[in-house]
Amino acid sequence: MPKLLVCYKWVLNEQDIKIRPDDLSLDTSRAKGKISDFDRNAIEEASLIVEQQGGTVDALSYGTAAVKQSVKDALSRGPSRLLWVGDPSAEDADAFVIANVLAAAIRQHGPYDLVLCGEGSSDMFYQQIPARLAALLELPCVSFVQKMTLEGGTLLAQRYLGDCTEQVSVTGPAVVSVLSEINKPRIPSLKQVLGAAKKPSEEIPLASLGLGAGDLTPRAVRKSPKGFLMNRKNVIFKETDAAANVAKLVASLASEGLR
Repeated sequence: MPKLLVCYKWVLNEQDIKIRPDDLSLDTSRAKGKISDFDRNAIEEASLIVEQQGGTVDALSYGTAAVKQSVKDALSRGPSRLLWVGDPSAEDADAFVIANVLAAAIRQHGPYDLVLCGEGSSDMFYQQIPARLAALLELPCVSFVQKMTLEGGTLLAQRYLGDCTEQVSVTGPAVVSVLSEINKPRIPSLKQVLGAAKKPSEEIPLASLGLGAGDLTPRAVRKSPKGFLMNRKNVIFKETDAAANVAKLVASLASEGLR
């Protein structure tokens, strides 16, 4: 029976983030956390495989101390065990650091038959973690997956490549990144939420992973994220004749440089 691992990220809910109009800085003071959207699809897909074939699903996350808030939500979605690394270094971690931490944790608690990830996180959307993980773990990477099945030790996947799809098969362990159309993540029932409290979760100290300072030093440094506000001119044309309104609209657009 397969032993699966799902990597996910605990992010701020973008709907709760406000933009300060004076300097366009982000106000996250009232933003609540959530499991990143694509990662919910990854958790759901791994859970569906285990429900159909048996086996186990572990979940793994790296974040600040806030990642502990995700324990109940993640476990209520199907995984049987949760591993998490909560450390201040995650605040400024880029894809390089995140992949190093996750790979080290996987080596420590693996091996796994399949490692699933979302295609990108809701906050940074690096789209690098699955490929970096595969390289560090020396495993094949199957990205942009919109449909997949696991038959024995063989993964059959359909990849979406923009203007076409590709059918691939991989034998043995692999890293897979999924798209949102692969499934519809479940809304955990009350029974599943209550059952999550009985499932094991374990915090992995970052120091126990054997990573050096170079492994935890970001290569890409985020300076100062800014929001974007659209200022509308709110020009209203009130002519009784519709054709006159259209003519004024066209003239106004032309004056703005639109042709």
